[in-house]
This record gives sequence, structure tokens and C-alpha cells, in this order.
Amino acid sequence: MSQPVKLAVIYYSSTGTGTAIVNEMVPAAEAVGAEVRVRKAAELAPQAAIDANPIWAAHHTDTSDVPAPTAEDIDWADAVIFGSPTRFGNMAAQLKQYIDTLSPLWLQGKLADKVYSGFTSTGTRHGGHESTLLAIYNSVYHFGGIIVPPGYTDPIKFVDGNPYGTSHHAEFGPSLGTIDEDTRNAARHQAKRVVQIAAAVKKGLSA
Repeated sequence: MSQPVKLAVIYYSSTGTGTAIVNEMVPAAEAVGAEVRVRKAAELAPQAAIDANPIWAAHHTDTSDVPAPTAEDIDWADAVIFGSPTRFGNMAAQLKQYIDTLSPLWLQGKLADKVYSGFTSTGTRHGGHESTLLAIYNSVYHFGGIIVPPGYTDPIKFVDGNPYGTSHHAEFGPSLGTIDEDTRNAARHQAKRVVQIAAAVKKGLSA
């Protein structure tokens, strides 16, 4: 029997939208046979900034048991899904800081030939969905990674409209930190697609 795809979901979330997306991706990936690790990038913001936003503070506490990613997590993985809210059209510093620690693996060629994909959320409808995902993928090009976007490979993608990766308009207010059914469906499809393509790549590389 072939070995399962090892999927690392490495993300950052301040107010919980990203965590909600991860919570859809993980069972979807496991349903198609993946072994999954979830890692949340270490917080870099000062405690005063966190405490000034009750939703951020609550989510920071609620996810305190989620391990921070290490280089070993990405070395272990056959596939990686990166997730980040947009920060002025770019990925959050917390995720970028983690990626910036990966040079030793990169120098050894250990980031290459893995499958990568990404997801994001923004506080405005057009405030960096695509540019944030493209920024994540810029690093993957340097890795020599294999980018697997969802594209328009399922009817849900014609509903959520983002071929680059799952994204969610996280409106400010009481619903912040939650996602709608369209985003849930998009997240599930992306996770399954990543695992299925990673399985094919893994099989091909081992042949």
C-alpha cells in the first residue's frame, strides 16, 4: 500500500477567519487519505495591540495550543498549504517571518518538488485577495515548488470566483472570524485537490 500524502497546513490568523478555513480543509484532506499537520505561525504583534482588539485577543487565547511551525514540518510534508490574511496586499509578517527561516532547507534543495497552495482573507471585498496569494506563490517559485491552485476545476469556483486559492471577505463586525458556505466549499475543494495532485506527484517521483 502506498504511503499517504503528508500535508502541512501552515497559516497565520489574528481574528479567526484563517482558522475557520483551516477547520474546513483538514477534514476534507483527511477524507481523501492525507496525514495532516496544522501549524499556526508565531505571533509577532505586541500584546498591547492584541489586547486592544477583543476578537484578536480571544482568538489568540483560543489557538494558544496550536504549535508554531518549524523547518521540520515543511521538510516532512509532501504538500503545503500556506494561509495568511492580507496585509496591505501582501502576506502577514508572521507567516513571512516563518518562510524567511527556511533558507537552510532551500539551500539543500529540500523545498523543491513539493506541492504548494495558498488561501487568504481580507477586510474589504477587493483588498488584496489575489495579490496576497500571488505574494505567497512568489516564494514557492524560489523553492522550486509545484503550485497547485484550485483554478476553475469545480463548480464552486465559479461561485467564489477566485482561481488562485480560497479567499474570504472578512467583514468587520460581529461575524468577523466566521466564514460562509461558499468559502467552506471552496476550502474543502482546494484541500482535496492539493492532496490528489500531491499523491500523483509523489507516486511519479518514486517511480
